[in-house]
Amino acid sequence: MPNGHLSLQTLTGREIAGRDWSTTPLGPIESWPVSLRSLLAMMLSCPTPMFLAWGPELRCFFNDAYRPILGVRIDGALGERFDIVWASIWDELIPLVDETMAGGNVTATDMKLDLARTGEPEESWWTFTYSPAFDDEGAVAGLLCVTGETTARIVAERERVAADERLQQALSAGRNIGAWDWDVQNDIVRADSRFALLYGVDPAVAEAGAPIGTFFAGLHPDDLPQAQQLIAAAMDPAGDGTFIAEYRLTRTDGTCRWVSAQGRCTFDDEGRPLHFPGISYDIDDRKRAELAALAAKAEREFILSLSARQRAATDPDSIMRFTARALGEWLDVNRVGFARVGEHRVRYVGGWNDGALPPLVGNHSLDRLGRSNSSVLRGGRTVVSDDFTRDPNFEPDIIGTYTARSGIAVPLRRDGRLEGLLIIGHAEPRHWLAGEIALIQEVAEISWVTIQRADALLRLEAKVGRQDAQLERVATELHDAASARAAAETQVRQLQKMEAVGQLTGGIAHDFNNMLAVVIGGLDMIGRRLASGRTDVDRYVEAAKEGASRAAALTQRLLAFSRQSPLSPEPVEGNRLVADLTDLLARTLGERVAVETVLGAGLWRAEADRGQLENAIVNLAVNARDAMPDGGRLTIETANAHVGDDYAREADMEAGQYVLIAVSDTGTGMSPEVLAKAFDPFFTTKPVGRGTGLGLSQVFGFVRQSRGHVRIYSEPDVGTTVRLYLPRFYGEAPTPTARVIAAPVRGGAAHESILVVEDEPRVRSFSVEVLRDLGYTVFHADNGPEAVELLKNGMRVTLLFTDVVMPGMTGRELADRALAMQPDLRVLYTTGYTRNAVVHNGVLDPGTRLLPKPFDVDELARKVREALDA
Repeated sequence: MPNGHLSLQTLTGREIAGRDWSTTPLGPIESWPVSLRSLLAMMLSCPTPMFLAWGPELRCFFNDAYRPILGVRIDGALGERFDIVWASIWDELIPLVDETMAGGNVTATDMKLDLARTGEPEESWWTFTYSPAFDDEGAVAGLLCVTGETTARIVAERERVAADERLQQALSAGRNIGAWDWDVQNDIVRADSRFALLYGVDPAVAEAGAPIGTFFAGLHPDDLPQAQQLIAAAMDPAGDGTFIAEYRLTRTDGTCRWVSAQGRCTFDDEGRPLHFPGISYDIDDRKRAELAALAAKAEREFILSLSARQRAATDPDSIMRFTARALGEWLDVNRVGFARVGEHRVRYVGGWNDGALPPLVGNHSLDRLGRSNSSVLRGGRTVVSDDFTRDPNFEPDIIGTYTARSGIAVPLRRDGRLEGLLIIGHAEPRHWLAGEIALIQEVAEISWVTIQRADALLRLEAKVGRQDAQLERVATELHDAASARAAAETQVRQLQKMEAVGQLTGGIAHDFNNMLAVVIGGLDMIGRRLASGRTDVDRYVEAAKEGASRAAALTQRLLAFSRQSPLSPEPVEGNRLVADLTDLLARTLGERVAVETVLGAGLWRAEADRGQLENAIVNLAVNARDAMPDGGRLTIETANAHVGDDYAREADMEAGQYVLIAVSDTGTGMSPEVLAKAFDPFFTTKPVGRGTGLGLSQVFGFVRQSRGHVRIYSEPDVGTTVRLYLPRFYGEAPTPTARVIAAPVRGGAAHESILVVEDEPRVRSFSVEVLRDLGYTVFHADNGPEAVELLKNGMRVTLLFTDVVMPGMTGRELADRALAMQPDLRVLYTTGYTRNAVVHNGVLDPGTRLLPKPFDVDELARKVREALDA
């Protein structure tokens, strides 16, 4: 085969042409069939990743675009058997290969394959086709593959779905807040049920997706153009993509509600808008309060201005004309006029808009307005119509060509008798609002009283007084609405924290599943072996206990993070504590990390839980070691610190005196983005399986619960310093006591009786069985009321061992009732989650004994003995 038939412009083409193929089953290159040479020539010149498997053994060929897919397999792949090149995924490919070699065409879309291109396992997705490759006689001689990687799209879609789920969790608390995501390229909006109901769309339609026009169909026509302009501006790649708008949505019953919509458009590499996610929430109460306040203020200013001009006028006709003009400008209508009503006639006396007469008013009978309207007006009620038309019998020289399509006629009365009319007309149909009608009636009344010169000043001042009271009410409503809006905005801002919430949920599920798998698997193997008569179950017992212990430790970390872990604060000598930890840290961190201490002279005592503080320092030291993979220096410093008012306000802590413990390293440091998330639960930059991401969260929770503060300083490639501020202890130094090794716990005696109160049957049964094995006389009850009845009936017990949180009656309430009946009774609490019934501000009340769940036999025995011997 002449080399000219191959694309020598490509690397793979040159490799094929330069190889000696005579030693392979394919034979010398000159003997290859025309069909093979043609396929190779086409494939080598193609920029799309392609490979060809040819011959009975499916020997592999590929083009340059395919080489990165082979990764570490590139050496030796050319001419090798297909099943050997892709041995790691061959089981997944066999069905596709068999179908293709039988003459079929195969298409795989977003197929997950672990190609291990770097030699390490990986998740990747691929869309490809397998087509039969025919020889010169037309028989299937191999297969041709055209492929493309879709991993980026799949991962992005998965992350988007996860983000949507987190968003739905955040929004589930508010029924008036809905989320949406607009696929701009395909004009498909998908939204949750709250958004659908807000916009009057079927939730099923919103979930399946619909064009944006479906959701915008309910926008008020007056607000739609501005909303469209803001959307267009957000989709301009020259901007930041932000969209914020407020508009009205028209309901099926004709009413409107105000809605605020906020979103951000994302773009592809060419600046085309891709997705437009966001939220919408109901702001009707706030908006109406704002509009009412503005309307009330404008109305008051209008009436005050009008009344001032009326006071200065002396001619009734002049008063009528400037009042009509002011009202016409205020309402933006075509005609406004006053008329006097005689016994049977209506006489026009004043109007607005180029001096033309208002509709339906001339030197005519009042019945021209219609007999029904005449009776309504004579009865003192306002006439509102959307179909006022010109009477064809009116004289053209008086009415001209003007036709009113809607109008209002307000009766003006004196001493119960109809004496005048205020008539307002508009050339087009108009929806008259209740507020407008009320204002027109008020202006008509004020104006007519002024015209009659009867107690105008007293009545006007009364009106102004009522307007002031109304303004005060509106201001109160506006304040309430502003508070509601602030609450809604606060809720929306919480969406920015959903990444941490998602990490928390996923991290808990991942770690607990691993631990429970160990426990459940160990118990299952114990059961199987005991059932078969085998007793060699020790290693499974130890594995199950280890898994349970790890789960309990994770629970304590979560409680520390959430500031729910009960603390036992005591005076702590910071320098002594650091010195005691130094040897431990030096052994734990390894030889490549040098541990240094800089201890402040005259250091105050800190008020903290010593065990938790030691754990916090160890956590920080381990984090520092992980940030120094090539070794470095860890420095622990102590000092006295005075926190002023300004720093205290910024740090949300009390001003005063604190003990400072700082842990510094010379490691990789953190970027601003990582630093911002450092305290987020389960956030970690470590590889999977190394750490839970709760270390800093636990430190933060412990210090804040201790009324202190944590501050991190970090720079990339420089290092990190974590500063712990702990409150200073004021008081006498405690007498130091020597540490003693815990002796075996003494069992109970028959005369020592214990009442176990626990609503969880398995925990209650375990506790009762353990205590009886220890020699105690044990009674038990399911709940507080049942235990009270036992004590009322004369049962005498030495110790009450009760859960804290139980339905009907808490452990604290039960203890109070029991102590009233038996003052010498000892009480031991247990709980899996603290409550203020036992813990105040996270600190145990003096004298309170608490056994946290879960507990083992030794812990239960020791706590019960301590309670009885105290």
